[in-house]
Amino acid sequence: MTVAVVQFGGSNCDRDAVRALDHLGVDAERVWHEDGLPTDPDGIVLPGGFSYGDYLRAGAMAARAPIMEEVRDAADDGVPVIGICNGAQIGSESGLTPGAFTTNASARFQCEPVRLRVERADTPWTAAYDEGDVIEVPIAHGEGRFEISEAAHADLVADDRVLFRYCDADGNVTDAANPNGSTDNVAGVLGERETVAVLMPHPERATLPDLGRGTDGAGILRAFA
Repeated sequence: MTVAVVQFGGSNCDRDAVRALDHLGVDAERVWHEDGLPTDPDGIVLPGGFSYGDYLRAGAMAARAPIMEEVRDAADDGVPVIGICNGAQIGSESGLTPGAFTTNASARFQCEPVRLRVERADTPWTAAYDEGDVIEVPIAHGEGRFEISEAAHADLVADDRVLFRYCDADGNVTDAANPNGSTDNVAGVLGERETVAVLMPHPERATLPDLGRGTDGAGILRAFA
């Protein structure tokens, strides 16, 4: 099994993702976007960072790179795809998932641990958890506020495509537990296929015990295993 971790100019979490996947026994390799995807990848990660310096808006330029057409085709074929932080911004900008990620309500960059409530446990990304579980993973973003129209949000909820919501230690979804002002405290969503997901928090930073940030995020990346 080989997971392709797509590297754009400005990506800075690609090595983190590879190391976390290796730790879980998943073969992963960095792929420079201009080189295209390898033949028949077993999975794809769009990692965090600041692709193209976040010019225009975060993820907008990378979403229009030729490799993203390959990523969309692979997703349509059922290849697991996850976008993390800047990768989530790229995923939403490229139409892999609904909604958009915009400037935090605080109007500042935020780097801190947050708690997430698992909204579904029947997807590849959440199979390691039970519905309602609370996990702790870090965020590191300036444009992480999930925004979506009322109609599209209603469809998202009706289709049960919210994967994680920001919550407190007891699993309560509150304004105080929402670090960036995201609509409905949404932290991660699914695409049309459950094999496609994006989320703003960094599971790869909560996978390696040596980092001292716990290992709550490992269950998300185990989807590739």
